[in-house]
Amino acid sequence: MAVSASVNASPAGKWNLQGEELCPYRLVLEHVTSRWGVLVLIELLDRPYRFSELRRAIGRVSEKMLTQTLQTLERDGLVHRDAKPVIPPRVDYSLTDLGREAAEQVRALAAWTHRRMDEVQKAREVYDAAKE
Repeated sequence: MAVSASVNASPAGKWNLQGEELCPYRLVLEHVTSRWGVLVLIELLDRPYRFSELRRAIGRVSEKMLTQTLQTLERDGLVHRDAKPVIPPRVDYSLTDLGREAAEQVRALAAWTHRRMDEVQKAREVYDAAKE
């Protein structure tokens, strides 16, 4: 994924730290490409999910981590949380238009990784052999 010069030219200097805070571009990139962020975005491309359904679909994610990931992606405007006033409570999660756009990019990267895994594995073996 190429980054345009205009994106790189932030006032604080490219993708560097701004004091104690991460550059805003880098922070969003971190959210979108985090371990669970990637999986949430790709899963929500198919359809809206209830929390427990999404957790099962992703697998091996704690309730706390999934909650944090969904809240972060919601704050960034990528995920929509729809809480219905019924008993028992029902909450559905779906992608916003911005989230759909990000998820499609992430899914393309995941597909590329799947297609190129044999080459990556060979490169690792060559690297490891050279280190021995």
